[in-house]
Amino acid sequence: MSTASEGATPGFLVWRLSMKWRVAVDRAVAPLGLTHAQYSLVASLYGMHRAGRRPSQRQLADHTGLEALYVSKLARSLEGAGLVERARDPRDPRAVQLALTEEGREVTRRAIDVVQGLLGRLLEPLGGLDSPRVQEFTRDLTALLDAPLDPLDPPNDKEQS
Repeated sequence: MSTASEGATPGFLVWRLSMKWRVAVDRAVAPLGLTHAQYSLVASLYGMHRAGRRPSQRQLADHTGLEALYVSKLARSLEGAGLVERARDPRDPRAVQLALTEEGREVTRRAIDVVQGLLGRLLEPLGGLDSPRVQEFTRDLTALLDAPLDPLDPPNDKEQS
């Protein structure tokens, strides 16, 4: 453990790891003309497309954990770069559906390869991407992400008395 992490809280360590990952992905995908946030959007779109879905901006926001307004801003930027198509949903004129263009699919495939290599290097200290330790780590992260946590709903002090 690094000296900067000694005695650190789990919250601080999660924050530091997320910042380390964001910066690393930003640097790794910059040569492809993407930021970490844009990568998150196009990689998610790529996966959803492979599953036969053409998500709305709202569905993509829910999937990525990004704010809907931010997804809209990112989608416009990616549309301007020729990587994403935005179209009105024929079933709901208020909703905007997103899809990757052919160029968007190509850039995304390349970015996914770059980020997978980066992920492999990040997880080497835990035994590598396919190790039992990383599988357990992934389950733990999933459990933490699935736990409800609403900062606007503080714990009820009466229940603790």
